Amino acid sequence: MSILKNISFFLIGVLLLSSCQKEKKQPQSKIEYKLFNLEQAGWKSKAVSHFFSEIEYKATLVPLQYYILKNEGNSDLEKVDSIYNSVKNERVLEIEFQHEKEDDLLKSEYTNRNYEESVKYMSFYIEKDFKVVTQSGDTINCSGVTFERNFKVAPFKRLLLHFGGIPEEENIQLLYNDQLFGNGLMKFKFTETPIKL
Repeated sequence: MSILKNISFFLIGVLLLSSCQKEKKQPQSKIEYKLFNLEQAGWKSKAVSHFFSEIEYKATLVPLQYYILKNEGNSDLEKVDSIYNSVKNERVLEIEFQHEKEDDLLKSEYTNRNYEESVKYMSFYIEKDFKVVTQSGDTINCSGVTFERNFKVAPFKRLLLHFGGIPEEENIQLLYNDQLFGNGLMKFKFTETPIKL
């Protein structure tokens, strides 16, 4: 009986040790899908994440149709189609920054700036840190950024990035030169457009 107990304890110890080792290994990059739902319409979009210095950087290609329907409603679909045709060469990308311990990333210990300067940087100056490279090799600067303030309610900071002049069928790669947290150049490759469900 004691041999069975020893074997049982040994197996339990091995399982615990292996599960602890798996938890320590965190992927440096991952790809997942994000769902956007609005009334009866939904889209699945690719989200690409990178991990640097306890920070997760997650970029998602947002479907334009989602924002058009959100703003215009679905009562006049001809108007929605007309708006989409006028903006179909634009892209909206959502990028979220989150500390692994859900700490506020705009604190001076992460940005080497005071809190107010960090908020100003995210609101007005961070757009110069983003570019998109198209499949055909064109480099396009960010044309605008919207910083979604959540006033410390959510554990992440979110930006909406706007880019224009990208052909509808082109795949893109987002380049981010991280000047705020000092983690250097990151690349987020999108090999597919959002899929309508």
